[in-house]
Amino acid sequence: MESELYFQSELIKTRIEIKDQTLSEISKELHDNIGQIISVAIMQLNISINNKTVQIKELKDLKEVLAKSLDELRILSRIINKDNLLQNNFLEAIQQDLERIKKLKKIKYHFNQIGIVPTIHEEHELIIYRIFQEALHNSLKHSRSDLFDVHIETTAKVFRLRLKDFGIGYDLNKSNSGLGLNNMKLRTKLIGAKLIMESDETGTSVTIEYPLTQCDED
Repeated sequence: MESELYFQSELIKTRIEIKDQTLSEISKELHDNIGQIISVAIMQLNISINNKTVQIKELKDLKEVLAKSLDELRILSRIINKDNLLQNNFLEAIQQDLERIKKLKKIKYHFNQIGIVPTIHEEHELIIYRIFQEALHNSLKHSRSDLFDVHIETTAKVFRLRLKDFGIGYDLNKSNSGLGLNNMKLRTKLIGAKLIMESDETGTSVTIEYPLTQCDED
């Protein structure tokens, strides 16, 4: 009973962290991307007003700019409902994160999947996603890498998710507290999975190995 209460507590914290980080990234995108688009539209309007003439081409350009900002807002509104997205498609949530960060941070990534991703307990899937999100955030903050490799593989016994950067690396023993590694390890253990971390001067990799025997038992 006590262990179940602790698990549910961690699950609630996980949901809150996912939402907070997602909203933080959306805030940056609103400021850096959509804000810039709308600023261009306002500038075009001011030019037309000052000249006291409005050309058809200028109106068409303005329409395109505003339509683009509307498309961006629609994408962000779907991202806000990430909890629902995770229930339907775990990989799509990861890929949307990568695409958004690619646009915001000007990075590149490789996404590779081998095998069909099995049905994983919904609560466990949420925690796996949060661990991935936290590992990605750490890499973006500390690695100075502009390339990320995401490898997903399913065998008969295990579901494996690996994130690798090609940055400066760090001493895992000295960096434990600052990167929240203990928290990531704890959550991995809570769902019966294994967390493997490696780091050197060629980069850092974080691998989650989730045993599929749990899925059979569920």
